[in-house]
Amino acid sequence: MKGLKTIKYAFVLGIIFVLSSVSAVMCAEPVVSTDWLEKNLTNPNVVIVDVRKVEEYKAGNIPGSVNIFYGSWAITKGGMRNELPATDDLFDIIGSAGITPDTHVIVVGKVDTPPDKFDMTRVVWTLKYAGVKNVSMLDGGYNKWVADKKTISTETAKPKAKSYKGEINKNLFVDKNYVMSKLGSAILVDVREPDFFQGKKKLDFVAKAGRIKGAVNLPNSLAFNKDSTFKSRDELEKAAAQIIGTDKSKEIITYCDTGKTCTAWAIILADMLGYKDVKIYDGSTEEWTKDPDAPFEQ
Repeated sequence: MKGLKTIKYAFVLGIIFVLSSVSAVMCAEPVVSTDWLEKNLTNPNVVIVDVRKVEEYKAGNIPGSVNIFYGSWAITKGGMRNELPATDDLFDIIGSAGITPDTHVIVVGKVDTPPDKFDMTRVVWTLKYAGVKNVSMLDGGYNKWVADKKTISTETAKPKAKSYKGEINKNLFVDKNYVMSKLGSAILVDVREPDFFQGKKKLDFVAKAGRIKGAVNLPNSLAFNKDSTFKSRDELEKAAAQIIGTDKSKEIITYCDTGKTCTAWAIILADMLGYKDVKIYDGSTEEWTKDPDAPFEQ
């Protein structure tokens, strides 16, 4: 009788463990807090991917996190920055971290400079594109983990590599020809700061100052607090509604200069606020301004 009770007890514990693991995956939020991650460090369904440089990772990291530098996820190709790797290469990268399509992946980066936090958002969008069903980023990145005095490790995680085969979601990235075909119908969202949107400033590698004709401006600065954590859903909802409206069925294409920073608002719109059809223009102004026939305005 005692042995039967022990078996029943073990069975119940097993069921609770499985249900809690499944729940963590099914309820995956696009952004998780340091407290949530601390509680899930040993969750077998969670893989933490640290996208900082290897020397930064080795100096201190979240226990159990796997280091895959951002430059592996977004490459220079055809003279363009922040491009997708070939699918086979991307799948190899994902598999090397022990990720499967059902894994809950938490992306961690740094927020030392304004552009740094977009390493996380670009990798999240890329994983979604590659067919990983549940992807989140750590709110405030590794900096917030340190600021909150969470446990830090100097161990190098060595995950068991897996053969990754995901279903590519081609709708998440669009090219110049697609954007051309959607001028006047889709909502083009320029996430750069107003001086860049208005043509007062430009980056050196962008051929012309200005914006894609007909675009609206929803700058990234409206999305973040001073510590690079995301603003509340209510604040994000209000900012989005004022610029792009409340019809969440409309097609939205976000862009920036290289297809990196525009992934932040893409994630907010699609995964936090429920807009149904959100894409990013990967080439962004770096590509668009090289084409004299591409409609552009100041």
